[in-house]
Amino acid sequence: MGFTSRILHSDRRGGIEHGALHKPVHNAVTYAYDDAHDLAAVFQGKQTGYSYGRQVNPTVTALQDKISLMEGGVATAAFSTGMAAIGTTLFSLLRNGDHFISSSFLFGNTNSLFNSFAAHGIEVSFVDATSVDAVAAEIRENTKIIFVETIANPRTQVTDLTKIGELCREHNLVYFVDNTMTTPYLFQPKDVGASLSINSLTKYIGGHANALGGAVTELANYDWETFDNIYDIYHKGDVSNWAITQIKKKGLRDFGASLGPEAAHHISVGSDTLALRLDRACSNARVLTEFLSSHPGVNKVYYPGLEDHPQYELTRSLFKYPGALFSIELKDLDCFEFLNKLDLVISTSNLGDTRSLAIPVAHTIYYEMGPERRAEMGIDDSLVRFSIGIEESEDLIADFERALA
Repeated sequence: MGFTSRILHSDRRGGIEHGALHKPVHNAVTYAYDDAHDLAAVFQGKQTGYSYGRQVNPTVTALQDKISLMEGGVATAAFSTGMAAIGTTLFSLLRNGDHFISSSFLFGNTNSLFNSFAAHGIEVSFVDATSVDAVAAEIRENTKIIFVETIANPRTQVTDLTKIGELCREHNLVYFVDNTMTTPYLFQPKDVGASLSINSLTKYIGGHANALGGAVTELANYDWETFDNIYDIYHKGDVSNWAITQIKKKGLRDFGASLGPEAAHHISVGSDTLALRLDRACSNARVLTEFLSSHPGVNKVYYPGLEDHPQYELTRSLFKYPGALFSIELKDLDCFEFLNKLDLVISTSNLGDTRSLAIPVAHTIYYEMGPERRAEMGIDDSLVRFSIGIEESEDLIADFERALA
């Protein structure tokens, strides 16, 4: 079946009480067992079941199963936010003295998090992930993981995903791909050999800016028997589940960054229309970037769907569409004055919403980096990032025309 048909009916095929089509919201934190042996068996992983709401919940489980279905994975761990998913996963799999490699074109919060890891004895190297050679040059004896985003936010650099996957296989490294900008609808990290896929569920998968969430999915491409940071207690059952079990136990359980059932329900319902929303949003982004690339008030448009983008051909080979996010540098226009003239496009910090959103990058999400680091990353003071929604394209163009005038 197609992408939408599979996820739209995933809840009911799992069996739901009373014939409901959606998994209901289970607010219970505790779960009782008539036989205490069953309770112990659940805690020890010998029996499936629910122990405590910080670790497991039926509504969250249904969402995890849906994300696994989207990604073609074997298991998913859901978290309260995308940042919690990234942070607890790396905390679970890395130890003092380990080294990992990351794309330098990172979302600002992820960059900040990785620098915090470095301050606690886990080394990180930031590299240009559009070049597999740049990544390869940083591999050391203690390197464990390579972390990349599919499309960078906000300058839209596209990672050399296939070649880095081959590099990871050659050196037996865990390949961790952030799929948030593309989602499983536009791209399947499993196809390029990714070991784990991260999605910020807050963004396109939830799609309506009404719930925070994140998820990490095991893609069964890595032999965890060869990874020496898996604790002995998790060396049981299917090897492909060893890491995700450790992530759930040492990350989710110990840190407690749990996704609540209400949020899981909102995200699950929102995900049903992921493909429909992205079809429209990506089409709108294409029309708008073509319009803006020839506008005299715009100095530069950053969008991997334009032929002058450095990774245009790579984008065509990897993704169903080039995404719905782009950035522009303004020419002789104050970015705040321009943003305040927009009507349909909303000034806010989110992305992946049904509505079109904009943010002045240097003054907000990249402000703490300082001018030198921003210059290294090519973040101009006039750079404005747009996350395009599902409005009619002609209305969006009219809005941009008015503001640029």
